[in-house]
Amino acid sequence: MRYIGNIYRPPSEAYSLLVQVTIGCTHNKCTFCNMFKEKQFRVRDPQEVLEDLAWARQKYRRVDRIFLCDGDALCLTNSKLLVILNYIKEHFPECERVTAYGRASQALRKTDEELQELRAHGMTMVYVGAESGSARVLEKVNKGETREELIEGVQKLERNGIQTSVTFISGLSGQDGWEEHAIETGKMIAEMNASYVSLLTLMLEHPAPMLEELRNGTFQYLTPEQVLQETALMMEYARPEKSCVFRSNHASNYVSLRGNLPEDNDRFIEELHRCMKNRGMLKDERFRAL
Repeated sequence: MRYIGNIYRPPSEAYSLLVQVTIGCTHNKCTFCNMFKEKQFRVRDPQEVLEDLAWARQKYRRVDRIFLCDGDALCLTNSKLLVILNYIKEHFPECERVTAYGRASQALRKTDEELQELRAHGMTMVYVGAESGSARVLEKVNKGETREELIEGVQKLERNGIQTSVTFISGLSGQDGWEEHAIETGKMIAEMNASYVSLLTLMLEHPAPMLEELRNGTFQYLTPEQVLQETALMMEYARPEKSCVFRSNHASNYVSLRGNLPEDNDRFIEELHRCMKNRGMLKDERFRAL
């Protein structure tokens, strides 16, 4: 299997076959992100992708899941994606799901028919980084997508049979307006009605541009207790109509939460308040990681 640069995948794809179909991210300008800064975006030749898949087929007896890297595989035209999806369907009949990272704006560029076509040929889920429900925060971190685009993109994917797993970032607003970040994110979760929602906690690593803001004091991390307070406030508003699987068990999180929204919101809030009173229940900084 040939890889260019560092490879990133969601925690839930730990046991998936990782296949690089694009190099880097189409946007690659988010100030909090360090993932693809060393890469110049390009689309891989589909023939190279098929060669890698052929190698994997010879190497592995069983492949249950395949994740299409890098940061925005949904940007590929359907003609290119279908070549890859059809190859997987033919040569990996045991594969239960094919997933990828995708920007909401890319979903909006595809027609309903195109998204339905991708689902019919095996694309089961797209991971979307929404980061915040606050329009101010999205602009500040140079997300390149509006609050409305994020909501509409997720809803469009779900409506056309492709599940979404949407990620938000605790502490992304820092000390400046964290209440707004919490409330607006909770409202966005309720409005999106995604199949899955996950929450990680901001950790800045080189070469994320926001590191400079941290160094010069224009940005300040939330304290662990404030992160929990922010999450509890978010849960007050994150009550979607459709049941949604919720996880905050990323390595960066101070407290792990597992359950469903909105059924478990009140339990989450109680647990967060309990942890605020007992700091010993928080994950030690030494064990936090991206």
